[in-house]
Amino acid sequence: MQLQGKALRVTIYIGESDHYQGKALHSGSLYMALLQFLKQAGASGATVVRGLAGFGAESRIHTASIVDLSTDLPIRVEWVDQAEVVERLLPQVRQMVNGGLITVEEVDVVQYAPGRRPDPLAQPVQDVMRTEVVTVAPDTRVAEVVTLLLQKRTRSLPVVAENGRPLGIITDGDLLRRAGLSTRLDLQAELSAADWQQQLAELRAQNGTAVSLMTDPLITISAGAPLGQAVQVMSQHDLKRLPVVDGNGRLTGWISRVDILRTVEYHQPAAETEPEPLATGATIRELMYRDVPTVSATTRLEEIVQALEQNRRRRAVVVDDAQRVLGIITDGDLLRRSQKETHPGLLDRLRRLVTGQPEATSAPLFDAGETGVDLMTSPVVTIPVTASPAAALSLMVQHGVKRLPVVDEDGRLLGLLGRASLLRSLTVD
Repeated sequence: MQLQGKALRVTIYIGESDHYQGKALHSGSLYMALLQFLKQAGASGATVVRGLAGFGAESRIHTASIVDLSTDLPIRVEWVDQAEVVERLLPQVRQMVNGGLITVEEVDVVQYAPGRRPDPLAQPVQDVMRTEVVTVAPDTRVAEVVTLLLQKRTRSLPVVAENGRPLGIITDGDLLRRAGLSTRLDLQAELSAADWQQQLAELRAQNGTAVSLMTDPLITISAGAPLGQAVQVMSQHDLKRLPVVDGNGRLTGWISRVDILRTVEYHQPAAETEPEPLATGATIRELMYRDVPTVSATTRLEEIVQALEQNRRRRAVVVDDAQRVLGIITDGDLLRRSQKETHPGLLDRLRRLVTGQPEATSAPLFDAGETGVDLMTSPVVTIPVTASPAAALSLMVQHGVKRLPVVDEDGRLLGLLGRASLLRSLTVD
C-alpha cells in the first residue's frame, strides 16, 4: 500500500475499560475492537499507547501510581492513513467510540513500507497502488463530474460500468477539450469568482454525460503484474497514471508516476563512499532534454507565452546573461501573477496550449509592463548534471516537482529532467 507525502493522523483518546457496545470483544476492550475494525477495513495501520495518568470529560484522574492504581488508564489509538481512507472509515469509528476524544490532523509521511527490497520493480503493483479510487458511472452528468474532481482534489476519474470494469477515464484535459472549460481545474482558484461561477453554470447546463467526456479505450495494468511492467506501459504510452484491475478486469486500485518514484526512492540502497559508475544510457545528461524554452528577467508577457506555445513544455526557464537559472514560469504562474483582466486573450491561449492546439498567429496581449521577474517562481530546485538519477528522484519526491532544471558546475542551464524520463531510466538494464 502506498502511503507517503500528505496524510491524515487520527488520534482517539479513550479509557482502558471502555467496551464496544457492551460486547465482550477481545476481553471487552474498545481499543482492540477499533484495531480489528481498521485492519479488516483496509487501513494502513494503527498503534495503541497506554498512558500513565490523565483525565477527560468525566473529570476523574486515572493514574498508574502504586498509591492509586487505576484499572481504567488512558488509552490513545493513533491511526495514519490517506485522506480518502480516513473519510471512508471515520464515520464508523465515531459510532464505535461512545465517549472520548477524536482528533484529525494533517501530517507528512516520510517513510512507510515493510522493508527495503533489492529490486523494487519486481514487487507486484498491488503492493504500491492506492486502493481508494473515486469513480463515476457512464451516465454521470458533466456538472457532477466537475464537482467530484474539485471536491476530491483529483486530476482524473475512471468511468466504471455496473460490473466494476473500467470503460474510460476523464481528466481535466478532457474537460478542456470536450466540455469547453477554459482552464485546468487545479488553476480555477486563479480565476475571478464571477468567471468561475459562469463556467460552472455553463457546464451544468450541458446535457453531456461521462461517456461523452471520457478518453477510451482505457489502458490498465493487472494488480499482480510486476511494478516494472507498469513503468514500461506508462513510458510506452506516455501516461501519468494507470488504473489497476483484478483477475476479472474489475477496478481495484490506481497507480501514478509519483507513486512509483516514491517507492523506488525509498528502496534505493544507502549511498556508498565510492559509488559505482552509472550504467550507460542512465545518466542525467542522457535523460534530460535540451530544447528548453528560456527567457530573461526582462522578457515581456507576450514573448513568454510565445515561448511556451512554440515548445509546448508549458514552462520556460528564466536565465541571466550567463545562462544561470533565476526562476521558472509555468502556465499556472501566468494565471497566478499576471494582470489577467488586462489580457482578454490569455486564458484562451493557455487553454489551447494545454489541449495541444496553439494557433500559429494570435492577437498580441496587452503590454502591462509585466516581465519574467514579475511572473517567475523563484528560487528553483535544480540538479547538477553530474548527480545520479537517484538523487534527482529524491529531489522530485521531496519537493513535489515534475521537472528539474539541469545545471553545470557554474549553475548554467543545460536542460530539463522530467518524471517520464526518470521512469524510462528505471527499465534500463
